[in-house]
Amino acid sequence: MTLPHYTRAQPLPEILANRIVILDGAMGTMVQRLKLTEAQFRGERFKDFHKDVKGNNELLVLTMPQVISDIHEGYLAAGADLIETDTFGATTVAQADYDMQDLAREMNVAAAKLARAACDKFSTPDKPRFVIGALGPTPKTASISPDVNDPGARNITFEQLRAAYHEQASGLIEGGADVLMVETIFDTLNAKAALFAIEEVYEETGECLPIIISGTVTDASGRILSGQTVTAFWHSVRHANPLAIGLNCALGAALMRPYIQELAKVAPETFISCYPNAGLPNPMSDTGFDETPDVTSRLLHEFAAEGLVNIVGGCCGTTPEHIQAIAQAVVPVATRKLFYPAEA
Repeated sequence: MTLPHYTRAQPLPEILANRIVILDGAMGTMVQRLKLTEAQFRGERFKDFHKDVKGNNELLVLTMPQVISDIHEGYLAAGADLIETDTFGATTVAQADYDMQDLAREMNVAAAKLARAACDKFSTPDKPRFVIGALGPTPKTASISPDVNDPGARNITFEQLRAAYHEQASGLIEGGADVLMVETIFDTLNAKAALFAIEEVYEETGECLPIIISGTVTDASGRILSGQTVTAFWHSVRHANPLAIGLNCALGAALMRPYIQELAKVAPETFISCYPNAGLPNPMSDTGFDETPDVTSRLLHEFAAEGLVNIVGGCCGTTPEHIQAIAQAVVPVATRKLFYPAEA
């Protein structure tokens, strides 16, 4: 595989080839810990807004930016190399749930600027930090019916998704993202809309950022929600020539292992990322999940020792304590080596 000439994050491929790179942990988990009120989510700007907005974490980049900056800096201090923007739901499609779709672009620009400032603050010549512009899956899917009684029904089109992702990608680039990551993919057609939109933005702007693609295996079937196996998913998106392909969310590391093994096998020429949940949901836990930092880090150390991964981090339920433990656990382990079959 020949990687394109990137206009940003030029050192990242070489870094990935030489050591395991650390992604940050959960944003939502850290926000939930703060127990913010409706008034805090609204801030002064939206104090009279006609709809409840509590839970709209992306709005915080506009109303409580210091909260988001503090979370970014907590992960950076813990050892993260890659910081995701607080934009998982910052599309017109997702923000329509709050009647805030007109704010989507502003959210993406602001979120990328916050992550950029945090990364710049912690970057050193020996350890540069990179902003990962996060593009989430949206609450509507192009492949799956929202009505169990009508399998052919759809509540969104490819064109609507493309337009939403185009706006998001453009805003993230404007705000200073180094990499774009299409993540938590449970519908491959949604992901294709995002990838198509990203390519459009690249053509329009002359920018070319590395792309990371991360799917979500939803259960023990080993398939994403729209029905593909991990292997089929990879072959559906490999045309985008991503810097890395991986899995995140839905499962803890123990249950994710066979699917990371499968992905590492079918994508030998591409870097592999893995950021699982902190085990299974546990409402009695402080994070809402059952794995402590030592458990998650031990499991990801095993992935690294097996030669499966180049990027590791955490999804739901993970905290800076998890990321610090993960970073310490994988530091002594060699990164997964790419293999080019034509050279064999």
